[in-house]
Amino acid sequence: MGIEYRWRAEVTDEELVELTRSHGGDPEPGWWTRVRAHSLGWMTARVPGLVGFANVAWDGADHAFLLDPKVRPEHQRLGIGAELVRRAAAEAARAGCTWLHVDFEPHLRAFYFDACGFRRTDAGLISLG
Repeated sequence: MGIEYRWRAEVTDEELVELTRSHGGDPEPGWWTRVRAHSLGWMTARVPGLVGFANVAWDGADHAFLLDPKVRPEHQRLGIGAELVRRAAAEAARAGCTWLHVDFEPHLRAFYFDACGFRRTDAGLISLG
């Protein structure tokens, strides 16, 4: 399968809404239009349609934050998600970031720790909602 990975490639809100719905998510139309301005960048995977996406926010200096990685269900477990994360991390490093943070639900531990190489750390969280 010929997958095209691109950093900061054009992606529409409609494509992200459809990608999110493809795996049971509840997308909010207009989300990407609002979020895009706060991103260091994003990685897309296409074959030729959008099959994967990962957003990287940042603090403008050392810290980058992996957000909203997603791959269509029929393309999962093929290494696409791990490759999106690997390439997004490389782009964040190229931009001068020294840390890439991620948080996730427990059932995704194997993906982030084993497939993507994240390590366990202490972290804190406050629920604001």
